[in-house]
Amino acid sequence: MDRVRVVLVDDDQLVRMSLRLMLGGEADLEVIGEAADGDAAIAEVRRLQPDVVLMDVRMPGRDGLSATEAILSWPDPPRILVLTTFDSDEMVLGALRAGALGFVLKDTPPPDILAAVRTVADGNPALSPAATSRLITAATGPRSSETRRAAREAARARLAALTERERDTARAIAEGLSNAEVGARLHISVATVKAHTSSLFAKLGVVNRVQIALLVRDSEE
Repeated sequence: MDRVRVVLVDDDQLVRMSLRLMLGGEADLEVIGEAADGDAAIAEVRRLQPDVVLMDVRMPGRDGLSATEAILSWPDPPRILVLTTFDSDEMVLGALRAGALGFVLKDTPPPDILAAVRTVADGNPALSPAATSRLITAATGPRSSETRRAAREAARARLAALTERERDTARAIAEGLSNAEVGARLHISVATVKAHTSSLFAKLGVVNRVQIALLVRDSEE
């Protein structure tokens, strides 16, 4: 069985040690490297080419958002799972907009963190209910009317390039529906849903469903 190769990024050595012990006890997961800041993370990820990066957001020096943006700009990058205490909501939102596949809170129970790592490794979003609630609060929090207007107009301009069925698919994805659930709602096959989703990635310039959801939210705010 191929193991999921993981790099841990956190400025707290005790957090990294706990995560290493947690993941190291699983037959299908392997911690292959660690980093304490964004610059070290970029270097380690480039050197080791992991499958998943468990990325803290608030660190001294280069933060996790900047490191995430840099890593996800590479061809065939690893999947990134944001690790946070949620004292920096805008950084988490920025990481998700940059293409991180999900996030977990640092006080998440170990089985849920392990499940999130596996989910992200499979290319699927990992947003726990508790964390998603915090994200929604952050995403819909106060912003200036000018900022909201600019984000809304930019999102609508990007969505305007879609066909009507692609827009329906995007809205369903934004609600968190699975491919099977999207197909049932739109009365189309799962294969057609996958084709529409691939088209969304190409037309919108996104790499995962989380980015689609955030774009739809911006267009409706």
